Amino acid sequence: MNKTCIIIGREFSTRVRKKSFLVVTLVVPILMALFYAFLMWILLKDDTQERKIAVVNHSAIEAPFHQINNTTFETIDTEVTEASAPEFLAAHDYYAVIRLSADVMGQPEVPVYSFSQVPMDLKNEIALQLQNKIESIKRDSVIAQTQIPDLEEKLAATHTPVHIRTLKVSEETGEAKESSSEIASILGLAAGMVIYFFIFMYASQVMKGVIEEKTNRIIEVLVSSVKPFQFLLGKIIGVAAVGLVQFLIWVAFGLLLIVGMQAAFLPELDMEALRSAGNMAGDLTAIAGTEQLNAEQLAVIRNIAMTIDPAFILKFLASFLFYFIGGYLLYASLFAAIGAAVDNETDSQQFLTPLSIVLVVGLYIGFTAMKSPESPLVFWSSLIPFTSPIVMLVRLPFGVPAWELITSMGLLVAFFIFFTWLSGRIYRVGILMYGKKVTWKELYKWLKY
Repeated sequence: MNKTCIIIGREFSTRVRKKSFLVVTLVVPILMALFYAFLMWILLKDDTQERKIAVVNHSAIEAPFHQINNTTFETIDTEVTEASAPEFLAAHDYYAVIRLSADVMGQPEVPVYSFSQVPMDLKNEIALQLQNKIESIKRDSVIAQTQIPDLEEKLAATHTPVHIRTLKVSEETGEAKESSSEIASILGLAAGMVIYFFIFMYASQVMKGVIEEKTNRIIEVLVSSVKPFQFLLGKIIGVAAVGLVQFLIWVAFGLLLIVGMQAAFLPELDMEALRSAGNMAGDLTAIAGTEQLNAEQLAVIRNIAMTIDPAFILKFLASFLFYFIGGYLLYASLFAAIGAAVDNETDSQQFLTPLSIVLVVGLYIGFTAMKSPESPLVFWSSLIPFTSPIVMLVRLPFGVPAWELITSMGLLVAFFIFFTWLSGRIYRVGILMYGKKVTWKELYKWLKY
């Protein structure tokens, strides 16, 4: 055990002291902060580009469009077709040309000619304005034909928006708390994807390290004083410690980032007032203390605040750390065995492909868990250790019985111990094997030695 601890300390210290570790640890959070700051700036920034769009109107619709931000519309008498549009745009100072045919009411397909790609928001706003005009004309026509007094007011009174409140009931206490399926799905899938990328990132480091030491013949000196299994276990745990430290640093940076983004862009936002506001509150803007966001955006923020309560956060973070470490240890033991069996990374592809496929399948089942977290496929995938680190984290925000979570964790630990032992049998033979292309049949023979 003492020798294993020495190997763990060696792996940890040599990797932490590398400049690449410091650069990745410090630069990635800074880049993420800059990215989110830029994203927030883009979301809060209005479209200020000035555009003038010509409208060729052959329909009976009067003034079909009104100004959108800095985009204005001008009705022209010149006929513009698809063939003449390039010549017209080149000769006039118009961003685009919209042509409304005479039968646009019956066939609402409207061409927009432009030298550049029309932005999605502008395109959607143009379609929405025209749709509202057509629907308004048709509605007025129907009202005129029916000759029912105050029909428009009566129809408007039938408009009844429905708000669905989802409340998660605790089986232990019976307490009901606000929840959001969308927030739960995003949170679970994000955690699953982090596990997916971290397993590939750090488990592959173990394999590359083994191949490098084997190629440089360093391993021949090490195994003279350390058993191959001790060396395997020490390398796996050492790299895991490096990944865990790096991840915790990123989490700390992430929390500071969230607080900093709110202070910089939404300094007046009162989260406590927003959390205590009723779901059917009419003016969330006044309750939250900020006018930078509309009521719909504030409702989303409120759902996040109400859904992610401190108790759930602690449970989710504890589960995340367990599956992060457990998933890594399981796959790292297999990656290390592959590294010991081959002489270079090119030869490792035949063994990496099945593991990669299993991980990708787990990620896709995670997407399925967002839609149907109780389905048999998702249930069994959250228990099978090769996919449970991803799938169980996606299921967790939807509510998982304690026995399922304990069973999944127990199986992950048992599989890690078994496959570490199995990988050790391959490792002890393959670590000193040079110049021979290993096959699956050869690996099976090594297990029987």
